[in-house]
Amino acid sequence: MSDIAKKYVKALVASIDEKELEAFHKQLSALLPAFKNAKFRAIAESHELSKDKKSAFLLDLIDSKNPKIVNFIKLLVEKGRIGLIPAIYREIGRVIEEKRNSYTGRLISSESVDPAAIKEIEETLSKKIGSTIKLENVVTNYPGMKVEIENLGLEIGLSMNRIKQQIAQAILSAI
Repeated sequence: MSDIAKKYVKALVASIDEKELEAFHKQLSALLPAFKNAKFRAIAESHELSKDKKSAFLLDLIDSKNPKIVNFIKLLVEKGRIGLIPAIYREIGRVIEEKRNSYTGRLISSESVDPAAIKEIEETLSKKIGSTIKLENVVTNYPGMKVEIENLGLEIGLSMNRIKQQIAQAILSAI
């Protein structure tokens, strides 16, 4: 995470209440897909486009009338920090989760996991950690199962290869 983005978020958190922060987080999410577009990034970082036009362009995309949010976007444009918006979005999300003591994570597996099993894992982790945990099942080619909760720095993995090795060792040692 960018230290500069953290400083901007810290200042933002000090100046607005939690409800405004959540609204701003939601409004910034409208900009995230645009940052994946090379043309958008070129326009946002262009020195040929005036700062006023860049501000107006970004503010049209988020459609906010809140003067604090408008001034924040204008400040980012003025300081040439438009490229920090995705990092600022992630950091605001982290702050919101921390304030709520509720975290989202990913349950990564090679096949879809039963929703009841996901719920059981969420409840077990919530009890162990002392926070509310919500997991999203992500199907990949990962050989096993892994839980990642980025904002807690938590990663728990079960590798199928390791489980197979341990079973084989147990069988061999029993012989």
